[in-house]
Amino acid sequence: MRVIDEEKNSWFLFEEEGKLLFDVNCSHSFVGYDFMMFLNEEEIALYKEQGRGYLNELANAIDYSSPISRSSTSKYKERYVYDQYSEKSLDAIDSWRGNNDSM
Repeated sequence: MRVIDEEKNSWFLFEEEGKLLFDVNCSHSFVGYDFMMFLNEEEIALYKEQGRGYLNELANAIDYSSPISRSSTSKYKERYVYDQYSEKSLDAIDSWRGNNDSM
């Protein structure tokens, strides 16, 4: 796994075995959490077309939908993979930050 890009304090985009993994820093009231999911084909196409601006919009949509809430009807909810990839993502972030000291 490797970091492709980041929006500081908002999201990370990872590459994992040829797939794009999106990690969003979400917060609701006093609760903060990471929500990680693989981008689907439509999202990848929009990212390639619109770039980082699309990822900012997607991050906001994910955060606003509150996908970890029990009562949430978020369309992203079932795509949650943070538990499976959190350790690898932290290692990738450490490596990214080591190579990008200005971050």
